[in-house]
Amino acid sequence: MAPAKALPVDYYTPFLSDLAKRRKPSAIRSLFPLEHTPGLISLLAGKPNPTTFPFTSFSFTADSPTEGEADVEVKIGSTELAHGLQYGATAGYEKLWEWFVGLQEFVHCRKKTEDWSISIGSGSQDLIYKAVAALVNPGDPVLVESPVYAGVLPMFSNMGCEQVEVETDAHGIKSSSLRSILEEWPVGKPKPRVLYTVPYGCNPTGMTATLERRKEVLALSREHDFIILEDDPYYYLYYGTAPRYPSYFNLEMEEPQTGRVLRFDSLSKILSAGIRIGFASGPKPLLDAINKHTATSNLQTASLTQVIVYKLLETWGYDTFIQHTKKVSNFYREKRDVFEAAMKKHLTGLAEWVAPEAGMFFWFKLLLTDDPSVEGDSQALIAEKAVKSGVLALPGTAFLPNDRKTAYVRAAFSLLSEEDVNEALRRLSKVIKDART
Repeated sequence: MAPAKALPVDYYTPFLSDLAKRRKPSAIRSLFPLEHTPGLISLLAGKPNPTTFPFTSFSFTADSPTEGEADVEVKIGSTELAHGLQYGATAGYEKLWEWFVGLQEFVHCRKKTEDWSISIGSGSQDLIYKAVAALVNPGDPVLVESPVYAGVLPMFSNMGCEQVEVETDAHGIKSSSLRSILEEWPVGKPKPRVLYTVPYGCNPTGMTATLERRKEVLALSREHDFIILEDDPYYYLYYGTAPRYPSYFNLEMEEPQTGRVLRFDSLSKILSAGIRIGFASGPKPLLDAINKHTATSNLQTASLTQVIVYKLLETWGYDTFIQHTKKVSNFYREKRDVFEAAMKKHLTGLAEWVAPEAGMFFWFKLLLTDDPSVEGDSQALIAEKAVKSGVLALPGTAFLPNDRKTAYVRAAFSLLSEEDVNEALRRLSKVIKDART
């Protein structure tokens, strides 16, 4: 098979929003690279003088992913600390940026080329928001898997977008649903330019898209000309028994052309949620649009947190990083098993579910009547009665773009002890039983 060719730069012009097309490069930040020119005296940026900063040293310890080994001692050197305390590059701290580029080759087999790039953001949510702003105009139709991560719904609804729901099941996006939507699209009406999906351990459903489904969606993206927004914060939290499926970012190399996937990775679930670092990988024109947005909003991701993360990752290396992620995924597999055991104990006959193979959520359907053809409504039961009984979960309607009623509920199992899980589901079972009487 001949290697895939990257789509040309001008291919993306029709995909960019009117706002993205109007954005201009930052007059100051676009010149930052010239400051490294030998012999050049820079009067450019209003950077504060670092001698006024009170911080003089920084070090920390981290757990070793290797069983039995001592904690890792990490010290940030004076040069790196200077970078961490000063304004930095819009796309991210250069050393961390390069480490992430190497990670995408190590994990997804994407060699560094001029055709794709990376942008580091203040968490992947920051980058997703900027990508949506770069690709979607107010009122545009957008394809969203349904149920969908509740955090993106306001992005689309605040822009008045037509959110076109693509059906999913335990195997991911139903390509038959996607194909039907696109083939039956009204003549003369512009088709959606983006599809949003969380292919591993989807929040809320916990589903993981199969290889077959991923390939079918990729083929449809080529056939109907749309960009896949691959939001993958649970990629490293996969604990299924089957081998890990390749990402869309990897699989598109089997397509005739690359450049229809914009991927989002997050460190929140594997290093720290509070450190707020994620990164986007994809076609350079789309990353350039995101960077222009960053340059006029938050300027950059915090330099110090980037340096801290880089020093840990550089100390570990790629193999040890992967070893750490496996340790994390095993932790959540055990949490999943505890929660499912409690589900079987307390909710058998009162709910239906499919056990997740990644992530930290159970998505289950309440059986509120004896008639399976009657779709119940979890909203009042979960938001009111369950809370009064001392258990808090999220009604499924929060994850439906068009606010339909649903009998589904999302429960997170990441934090609770086995005792608390059993007590929570015991309380919930009583609420369901009372509602059925």
